[in-house]
Amino acid sequence: MATTPAQPLPDPPKLIATDLDGTLFRSDGTLSERTRGALAAVERAGIRVVLVTGRPSRCIPALLEGIGPYFVIAANGAAVHAPDGTVAHMSPIRPLAAARLVARVRRVVPGVSFAVEYDRDFGHEPAYPTWSFGGETVPLVGAAEGLLARAPGRPVLKILAHHPTLPLDDFFEQTRCAAGPNAETTHSTGLSLAEFSAPRVTKATTLIEWSGRLGIGSHEIAAFGDMPNDLPMLTAVANSYAMANAHPDVLAAARHRAPSHDEDGVAQVLEGIVDTVLCRAGRDEAR
Repeated sequence: MATTPAQPLPDPPKLIATDLDGTLFRSDGTLSERTRGALAAVERAGIRVVLVTGRPSRCIPALLEGIGPYFVIAANGAAVHAPDGTVAHMSPIRPLAAARLVARVRRVVPGVSFAVEYDRDFGHEPAYPTWSFGGETVPLVGAAEGLLARAPGRPVLKILAHHPTLPLDDFFEQTRCAAGPNAETTHSTGLSLAEFSAPRVTKATTLIEWSGRLGIGSHEIAAFGDMPNDLPMLTAVANSYAMANAHPDVLAAARHRAPSHDEDGVAQVLEGIVDTVLCRAGRDEAR
Protein backbone atom coordinates (compact mmCIF):
# COMPACT_ATOMS: atom_id res chain seq x y z
CA MET A 1 0.00 0.00 0.00
CA ALA A 2 1.20 3.50 -0.80
CA THR A 3 2.63 5.55 2.03
CA THR A 4 2.60 9.31 2.54
CA PRO A 5 5.48 11.72 1.92
CA ALA A 6 5.50 12.48 5.65
CA GLN A 7 7.52 9.29 6.03
CA PRO A 8 11.08 10.29 5.02
CA LEU A 9 13.26 8.00 2.98
CA PRO A 10 16.01 6.33 5.04
CA ASP A 11 18.61 7.42 2.47
CA PRO A 12 18.26 10.35 0.07
CA PRO A 13 18.22 9.30 -3.59
CA LYS A 14 20.99 10.24 -5.99
CA LEU A 15 18.58 10.93 -8.82
CA ILE A 16 15.02 12.27 -9.15
CA ALA A 17 13.06 11.11 -12.22
CA THR A 18 9.73 12.80 -12.72
CA ASP A 19 6.93 12.70 -15.23
CA LEU A 20 5.52 16.06 -16.36
CA ASP A 21 1.80 16.17 -17.19
CA GLY A 22 -0.36 15.22 -14.24
CA THR A 23 2.74 14.97 -12.05
CA LEU A 24 5.08 17.96 -12.11
CA PHE A 25 2.71 20.32 -13.93
CA ARG A 26 -0.59 21.46 -12.50
CA SER A 27 -3.93 20.84 -14.19
CA ASP A 28 -3.59 24.06 -16.18
CA GLY A 29 -0.22 22.92 -17.56
CA THR A 30 1.84 25.36 -15.51
CA LEU A 31 4.88 24.78 -13.33
CA SER A 32 4.49 26.47 -9.95
CA GLU A 33 7.23 28.60 -8.47
CA ARG A 34 7.31 26.24 -5.50
CA THR A 35 8.03 23.27 -7.75
CA ARG A 36 10.59 25.23 -9.77
CA GLY A 37 12.36 26.11 -6.54
CA ALA A 38 12.25 22.53 -5.25
CA LEU A 39 13.88 21.21 -8.43
CA ALA A 40 16.66 23.78 -8.15
CA ALA A 41 17.16 23.01 -4.45
CA VAL A 42 17.48 19.29 -5.19
CA GLU A 43 20.23 19.94 -7.71
CA ARG A 44 22.03 22.29 -5.31
CA ALA A 45 21.94 19.44 -2.79
CA GLY A 46 23.87 17.29 -5.27
CA ILE A 47 20.94 15.18 -6.50
CA ARG A 48 20.46 14.91 -10.25
CA VAL A 49 17.09 15.59 -11.89
CA VAL A 50 15.81 14.07 -15.13
CA LEU A 51 12.40 14.80 -16.67
CA VAL A 52 10.73 11.67 -18.08
CA THR A 53 7.76 12.26 -20.35
CA GLY A 54 5.58 10.88 -23.09
CA ARG A 55 5.74 14.24 -24.83
CA PRO A 56 7.34 14.15 -28.28
CA SER A 57 10.88 15.26 -29.04
CA ARG A 58 9.71 18.13 -31.22
CA CYS A 59 8.39 20.05 -28.20
CA ILE A 60 11.36 19.54 -25.84
CA PRO A 61 13.46 22.63 -26.77
CA ALA A 62 10.46 24.92 -26.12
CA LEU A 63 9.68 23.00 -22.91
CA LEU A 64 13.19 23.52 -21.54
CA GLU A 65 13.03 27.24 -22.28
CA GLY A 66 10.19 27.42 -19.77
CA ILE A 67 11.27 24.90 -17.15
CA GLY A 68 15.07 25.14 -17.10
CA PRO A 69 18.10 23.15 -18.30
CA TYR A 70 17.48 19.51 -17.40
CA PHE A 71 18.06 16.23 -19.16
CA VAL A 72 14.82 14.92 -20.64
CA ILE A 73 13.80 11.39 -21.55
CA ALA A 74 11.05 11.98 -24.12
CA ALA A 75 8.53 10.04 -26.20
CA ASN A 76 8.15 7.34 -23.52
CA GLY A 77 11.86 6.54 -23.62
CA ALA A 78 12.52 6.78 -27.35
CA ALA A 79 14.77 9.85 -27.06
CA VAL A 80 17.13 11.48 -24.57
CA HIS A 81 17.64 15.24 -24.77
CA ALA A 82 20.54 17.18 -23.31
CA PRO A 83 19.78 20.29 -21.21
CA ASP A 84 20.15 22.49 -24.31
CA GLY A 85 17.35 20.55 -26.00
CA THR A 86 19.47 18.65 -28.50
CA VAL A 87 18.92 14.92 -28.98
CA ALA A 88 21.65 12.86 -27.32
CA HIS A 89 20.23 9.40 -28.03
CA MET A 90 17.33 7.83 -29.95
CA SER A 91 15.68 4.40 -30.03
CA PRO A 92 13.40 4.67 -33.08
CA ILE A 93 10.94 2.17 -34.51
CA ARG A 94 12.30 0.56 -37.67
CA PRO A 95 10.30 1.83 -40.70
CA LEU A 96 9.27 -1.63 -41.91
CA ALA A 97 8.21 -2.65 -38.41
CA ALA A 98 6.24 0.58 -38.08
CA ALA A 99 4.40 -0.03 -41.35
CA ARG A 100 3.52 -3.57 -40.33
CA LEU A 101 2.30 -2.35 -36.93
CA VAL A 102 -0.05 0.17 -38.53
CA ALA A 103 -1.41 -2.49 -40.89
CA ARG A 104 -2.08 -4.93 -38.04
CA VAL A 105 -3.85 -2.41 -35.84
CA ARG A 106 -5.90 -1.04 -38.73
CA ARG A 107 -7.00 -4.56 -39.62
CA VAL A 108 -8.00 -5.44 -36.05
CA VAL A 109 -9.61 -2.13 -35.05
CA PRO A 110 -11.80 -0.58 -37.79
CA GLY A 111 -12.17 3.19 -37.51
CA VAL A 112 -8.73 3.80 -36.02
CA SER A 113 -6.62 6.78 -37.12
CA PHE A 114 -2.88 7.29 -36.69
CA ALA A 115 -0.21 9.89 -36.03
CA VAL A 116 3.55 9.50 -36.45
CA GLU A 117 6.09 11.28 -34.24
CA TYR A 118 9.46 11.83 -35.88
CA ASP A 119 12.49 13.31 -34.14
CA ARG A 120 11.76 16.92 -35.13
CA ASP A 121 8.27 16.97 -36.64
CA PHE A 122 5.14 14.84 -36.95
CA GLY A 123 2.41 13.71 -39.28
CA HIS A 124 -1.15 12.56 -38.82
CA GLU A 125 -4.07 11.19 -40.76
CA PRO A 126 -6.92 13.65 -41.47
CA ALA A 127 -9.24 11.91 -38.98
CA TYR A 128 -6.70 12.00 -36.16
CA PRO A 129 -7.36 14.75 -33.57
CA THR A 130 -4.32 16.85 -32.71
CA TRP A 131 -3.29 18.57 -29.49
CA SER A 132 -0.83 21.40 -29.04
CA PHE A 133 2.24 21.08 -26.82
CA GLY A 134 3.82 24.40 -27.75
CA GLY A 135 6.73 24.90 -30.12
CA GLU A 136 4.76 23.11 -32.84
CA THR A 137 5.84 22.59 -36.42
CA VAL A 138 3.44 22.37 -39.34
CA PRO A 139 2.38 18.70 -39.50
CA LEU A 140 2.47 16.41 -42.49
CA VAL A 141 -1.02 15.17 -43.29
CA GLY A 142 -1.86 11.92 -45.06
CA ALA A 143 -2.36 8.18 -44.62
CA ALA A 144 0.01 6.65 -42.06
CA GLU A 145 1.40 4.27 -44.67
CA GLY A 146 2.47 7.24 -46.80
CA LEU A 147 3.90 9.08 -43.80
CA LEU A 148 5.97 6.05 -42.85
CA ALA A 149 7.26 5.72 -46.40
CA ARG A 150 8.99 9.04 -45.77
CA ALA A 151 10.68 7.70 -42.66
CA PRO A 152 14.20 7.03 -44.04
CA GLY A 153 16.35 9.83 -42.65
CA ARG A 154 13.46 10.83 -40.37
CA PRO A 155 13.52 8.55 -37.29
CA VAL A 156 10.08 7.38 -36.09
CA LEU A 157 10.08 7.70 -32.31
CA LYS A 158 6.44 6.95 -31.60
CA ILE A 159 3.21 5.95 -33.33
CA LEU A 160 -0.15 6.92 -31.88
CA ALA A 161 -3.56 5.41 -32.61
CA HIS A 162 -6.91 7.01 -31.79
CA HIS A 163 -10.48 5.74 -31.93
CA PRO A 164 -13.44 8.16 -31.87
CA THR A 165 -15.98 5.90 -30.14
CA LEU A 166 -14.43 2.87 -28.43
CA PRO A 167 -13.93 3.17 -24.65
CA LEU A 168 -10.28 3.47 -23.66
CA ASP A 169 -10.03 0.09 -21.91
CA ASP A 170 -11.52 -1.79 -24.89
CA PHE A 171 -9.47 0.14 -27.43
CA PHE A 172 -6.24 -0.26 -25.52
CA GLU A 173 -6.68 -4.01 -25.08
CA GLN A 174 -7.42 -4.46 -28.79
CA THR A 175 -4.41 -2.41 -29.87
CA ARG A 176 -2.13 -4.08 -27.34
CA CYS A 177 -3.11 -7.53 -28.60
CA ALA A 178 -2.72 -6.43 -32.22
CA ALA A 179 0.79 -5.07 -31.57
CA GLY A 180 1.91 -8.07 -29.49
CA PRO A 181 5.67 -8.22 -28.92
CA ASN A 182 6.32 -6.06 -31.98
CA ALA A 183 5.95 -2.82 -30.01
CA GLU A 184 5.65 -1.41 -26.50
CA THR A 185 2.03 -0.33 -26.10
CA THR A 186 0.83 2.08 -23.43
CA HIS A 187 -1.51 5.00 -22.79
CA SER A 188 -1.25 8.21 -20.82
CA THR A 189 -4.06 10.65 -21.57
CA GLY A 190 -7.34 9.11 -20.42
CA LEU A 191 -8.54 9.34 -24.03
CA SER A 192 -8.94 6.42 -26.43
CA LEU A 193 -5.35 6.93 -27.52
CA ALA A 194 -2.73 4.17 -27.66
CA GLU A 195 0.99 4.90 -27.90
CA PHE A 196 3.53 2.58 -29.53
CA SER A 197 7.31 2.58 -29.10
CA ALA A 198 9.93 0.18 -30.37
CA PRO A 199 10.05 -3.19 -28.57
CA ARG A 200 11.65 -2.96 -25.11
CA VAL A 201 11.72 0.85 -25.22
CA THR A 202 9.98 2.35 -22.17
CA LYS A 203 10.57 5.14 -19.72
CA ALA A 204 12.19 2.52 -17.48
CA THR A 205 14.63 0.97 -19.93
CA THR A 206 15.98 4.34 -21.02
CA LEU A 207 16.11 5.73 -17.47
CA ILE A 208 18.00 2.73 -16.10
CA GLU A 209 20.46 2.71 -19.01
CA TRP A 210 21.04 6.47 -18.79
CA SER A 211 21.43 6.54 -15.01
CA GLY A 212 23.68 3.49 -15.12
CA ARG A 213 26.14 5.41 -17.28
CA LEU A 214 26.27 7.96 -14.46
CA GLY A 215 27.04 5.24 -11.93
CA ILE A 216 23.58 5.48 -10.36
CA GLY A 217 21.65 2.26 -9.71
CA SER A 218 17.90 1.78 -9.71
CA HIS A 219 17.97 1.54 -5.90
CA GLU A 220 19.29 5.12 -5.80
CA ILE A 221 16.45 6.65 -7.84
CA ALA A 222 13.17 8.21 -6.71
CA ALA A 223 10.55 8.45 -9.47
CA PHE A 224 7.18 10.21 -9.71
CA GLY A 225 4.28 9.49 -12.06
CA ASP A 226 0.55 9.35 -12.57
CA MET A 227 -0.39 7.31 -15.65
CA PRO A 228 0.14 3.78 -17.03
CA ASN A 229 3.05 4.87 -19.24
CA ASP A 230 4.86 5.60 -15.95
CA LEU A 231 4.37 2.09 -14.58
CA PRO A 232 7.58 0.56 -16.04
CA MET A 233 9.61 3.38 -14.50
CA LEU A 234 7.84 3.24 -11.15
CA THR A 235 8.27 -0.52 -10.82
CA ALA A 236 11.94 -0.37 -11.86
CA VAL A 237 13.18 1.92 -9.08
CA ALA A 238 13.43 1.52 -5.32
CA ASN A 239 11.41 4.59 -4.39
CA SER A 240 8.33 5.20 -6.54
CA TYR A 241 5.71 7.86 -5.90
CA ALA A 242 2.18 7.89 -7.30
CA MET A 243 0.49 11.26 -7.31
CA ALA A 244 -2.79 11.38 -5.38
CA ASN A 245 -4.50 12.12 -8.70
CA ALA A 246 -2.91 9.08 -10.40
CA HIS A 247 -4.54 6.30 -12.37
CA PRO A 248 -5.71 3.43 -10.10
CA ASP A 249 -3.09 1.06 -11.54
CA VAL A 250 -0.35 3.54 -10.65
CA LEU A 251 -1.67 4.05 -7.13
CA ALA A 252 -1.65 0.29 -6.64
CA ALA A 253 1.88 -0.20 -7.98
CA ALA A 254 3.85 2.65 -6.38
CA ARG A 255 5.58 2.24 -3.02
CA HIS A 256 4.73 5.77 -1.84
CA ARG A 257 2.06 8.37 -2.47
CA ALA A 258 2.57 12.08 -3.04
CA PRO A 259 -0.06 14.81 -2.81
CA SER A 260 -1.73 15.75 -6.09
CA HIS A 261 -0.07 17.76 -8.83
CA ASP A 262 -2.35 20.70 -8.03
CA GLU A 263 -0.96 20.63 -4.47
CA ASP A 264 2.64 20.66 -5.75
CA GLY A 265 3.01 17.09 -4.54
CA VAL A 266 6.42 16.51 -6.12
CA ALA A 267 7.72 19.69 -4.54
CA GLN A 268 6.47 18.61 -1.12
CA VAL A 269 8.40 15.35 -1.34
CA LEU A 270 11.52 17.01 -2.74
CA GLU A 271 11.54 19.58 0.05
CA GLY A 272 11.58 16.73 2.56
CA ILE A 273 14.48 15.07 0.74
CA VAL A 274 16.48 18.31 0.70
CA ASP A 275 15.80 18.83 4.41
CA THR A 276 17.19 15.34 5.08
CA VAL A 277 20.33 16.06 3.04
CA LEU A 278 20.94 19.40 4.79
CA CYS A 279 20.31 17.89 8.23
CA ARG A 280 22.85 15.15 7.61
CA ALA A 281 25.36 17.68 6.32
CA GLY A 282 24.86 19.74 9.46
CA ARG A 283 25.46 16.71 11.70
CA ASP A 284 28.61 15.83 9.76
CA GLU A 285 29.97 19.36 10.21
CA ALA A 286 29.23 19.24 13.93
CA ARG A 287 31.33 16.13 14.45
